[in-house]
Amino acid sequence: MQNPYKSQPARAFWRQAVAERHFADLEALWDPMPLRRTDRIATAGSCFAQHIGNNLARRGARFLDLEPAPPVFATEAEARRFGFGVFSCRYGNIYTTRQLLQLFREAFGDWQPAEIVWEKAGRYFDALRPGITPVGEPGADDVLSGRRAHLQAVREMFTTVDVFVFTLGLTEGWAHKGNGTMFPTAPGTIAGTYRPEDHVFHNLTYPEIMADMIEFHRLLKAVNPGVRLLLTVSPVPLMATATAGHVLVATCYSKSVLRAVAGDLAQQFEDVFYFPSYEIISSPALRGIFFNPDLRNVNEMGVNLVMTHFFSGDLGREFGTAPATQDGDGGLDLICDEARIAEGL
Repeated sequence: MQNPYKSQPARAFWRQAVAERHFADLEALWDPMPLRRTDRIATAGSCFAQHIGNNLARRGARFLDLEPAPPVFATEAEARRFGFGVFSCRYGNIYTTRQLLQLFREAFGDWQPAEIVWEKAGRYFDALRPGITPVGEPGADDVLSGRRAHLQAVREMFTTVDVFVFTLGLTEGWAHKGNGTMFPTAPGTIAGTYRPEDHVFHNLTYPEIMADMIEFHRLLKAVNPGVRLLLTVSPVPLMATATAGHVLVATCYSKSVLRAVAGDLAQQFEDVFYFPSYEIISSPALRGIFFNPDLRNVNEMGVNLVMTHFFSGDLGREFGTAPATQDGDGGLDLICDEARIAEGL
């Protein structure tokens, strides 16, 4: 009988594709999606998504920035501290699929958050994006007016984007018991007050995440039929877990579920693609060399390798194969709300 594996290419076999290769010589890790310089690209998601957006912009992609920084900021780094230029809109980190779905529904007027304004030390913050400003706003009305302008930008982004890049980051989150509003951080970390009678921890399951993404895909295609989705999974481990288990085990659960959802979506829909940034950084074949000593944050060498694989094949020919800058962008000052969990502990 003919062995069905005989027709498989070399990249299908661990020995030829991984064990006998140096990590720098790994190749064909993905089949690049169709992408052109003329495509309007938007990004959202966890902290690691910022690397993809930054590299696309540096290589001449038509990267959407619907809420650009005002000229008051002296440097790009200062503007980023206030949520400008981090993603395509000033929504901060969208760690969970529930956040993404709720943002879309709110932007198009068929859902309202249970809480919008949080307070801390006499200053006011947007509960759905509390990390976009380190100092808050002087009044609650300022938060509300800012959110209205933000949602208008989000609507424009979703209706005009050609390729929406979303990096899935977490399954864990904190929600309002009333209508399930899921926040990017637990109340009381950046701002607000944790109230057990109103707030509950929720660890999203595979069926919930899959349902969120299928519904998001349906709604997005209704307003933008030609849009394509590129999904990635953040390789960054959890800063902390609110489960009863060990953070290492919680991280494995979270990333495994998110990876399974992303892969199944890419197989189910012709307009959904998956890029393996998670595997490039986290695979045992790489022996953990792409993490900083904290074993959590990805170092510059890892970021550069991820981008090398991203801009391979047709994408390399379209956007060029050289690094976006001479030193790469591994030193990019990532804006990560989750990192603030441990503040004050």
